[in-house]
Amino acid sequence: MPYASRILNHSKKLKDVSTLLRREHAVLIRYFSSTNTAPLNRQDASSARLGFSRMTKCSQDIVPVSISFSTTRTTLSSPMRRPRLEKEFSCSIESVRGFSSGSDLPPYQEIGMPSLSPTMTEGNIARWLKKEGDKVAPGEVLCEVETDKATVEMECMEEGYLAKIVKVEGSKEIQVGEVIAITVEDEEDIGKFKDYTPSSTDDATPRKAEPASPKTDAAPPAPNEEKASPPEPKTSKSSVPHRVFASPLARKLAEDNNVPLSSIKGTGPEGRIVKADIEDYLASGGKEATAKQSKATDSKVPALDYVDIPHSQIRKVTASRLAFSKQTIPHYYLTVDSCVDKLMGLRSQLNSFQEASGGKRISVNDLVVKAAALALRKVPQCNSSWTDDYVRQFKNVNINVAVQTENGLYVPVVKDADKKGLSTIGEEVRLLAQKAKENSLKPEDYEGGTFTVSNLGGPFGIKQFCAVVNPPQTAILAVGSAEKKVVPGNGPDEFNFASYMPVTLSCDHRVVDGAVGAEWLKAFKGYIENPESMLL
Repeated sequence: MPYASRILNHSKKLKDVSTLLRREHAVLIRYFSSTNTAPLNRQDASSARLGFSRMTKCSQDIVPVSISFSTTRTTLSSPMRRPRLEKEFSCSIESVRGFSSGSDLPPYQEIGMPSLSPTMTEGNIARWLKKEGDKVAPGEVLCEVETDKATVEMECMEEGYLAKIVKVEGSKEIQVGEVIAITVEDEEDIGKFKDYTPSSTDDATPRKAEPASPKTDAAPPAPNEEKASPPEPKTSKSSVPHRVFASPLARKLAEDNNVPLSSIKGTGPEGRIVKADIEDYLASGGKEATAKQSKATDSKVPALDYVDIPHSQIRKVTASRLAFSKQTIPHYYLTVDSCVDKLMGLRSQLNSFQEASGGKRISVNDLVVKAAALALRKVPQCNSSWTDDYVRQFKNVNINVAVQTENGLYVPVVKDADKKGLSTIGEEVRLLAQKAKENSLKPEDYEGGTFTVSNLGGPFGIKQFCAVVNPPQTAILAVGSAEKKVVPGNGPDEFNFASYMPVTLSCDHRVVDGAVGAEWLKAFKGYIENPESMLL
């Protein structure tokens, strides 16, 4: 009854529907976590809808619930017959509310590591903006989380007090759903969580991964059983080396002569290595090979001076995605030289207009992005993505632009680049590049790209290179530096000078055939060599 009256009192302070839904969710969890599994009667159901319960006993265990930061809506779905946890009961909320059966711990909330990007499986705590004891309100930033793509601010979803920071600043490789903090509703309850350790942190991942059986009990299994029994079969198969059977005398003889037992085939009972096997190995010249190997091993190699640099989160993701790309995507490469004399002339004219009107200068990369976007609109097969069942062709032309920073490689996206003007594209690229260097990109700044442009020519003077396709995209354009070349003139003995820029298109052969890639490059070259057509 104390908890029922407590929830009823707090329900009078509710200001909006979303908070009411969260209170309703908490009451239903209390009901389902109790030992009573009888169906709800009409009075219980009515009480639950009002936000309180007639229950006088609560389970001491914490009910694990799936965590989602993508919405503030609480969804509850459960048949009103015999409810069972983890099978017929499902939730989508921002945190997990725990209850205690005694006076030791008051009602509290466990805040889990959110999934802040589609590919995120773990994150790091970059910085806490709130400290223990601070009051928090919906919309306030709790901490900064370093995801697989960028550093993102994590906002609080409910009003209360930050009672305990479970994962301190600088904690790394925190799994999605793992508890990082505890909040309470009343300030006087903060001190009760000074030595609190969340019991559901270790159990969150296994419960999520293993589907519940129809006949499983509502009570979760003991944590010790989960940790002890499942890993045993894997350890015995993967980490335990194959045992070599040999007689004691054979082992002693092999040890004295530095003979590896694993390289000898035993002739004794059941393949056991005996003394004669060692002697035969030594007589056949194995002793000399072993001695040479031992001598080479014992020779002193001068120590190297080095420093180990820990992997950043973006470095891990870049390595994983590019390795996946080269292993699974059949790459091929097409290179063409484009004359950029007219392009440079148009750029000079446009920049004079920009300077007169107080605008920013237009770069060659802005013109390349615009030409690539228009070429994708003309050859939409290159604006696609491969799946096992179909090829998805996108109607939006969103260009990712590779940006190198001290932390690693970022690819922010310019959305609908085919519909934007050159000055708009240039302004967006500059802003996104600055945010990438400050490690402040948000998910909407780098998600949703359909094609990537990587330019190492202008900034670094690289003549030509082949880029790796950025999955799930099917093509990426590598832009080299322009250089002057001698070209034939109109007459037999006439020669002219012209600037040519090499570009290489890397394609996924599963989606883009060679002729299609060549057609795209032809369209791109047409826009670069006749830049006025981009303005039509």
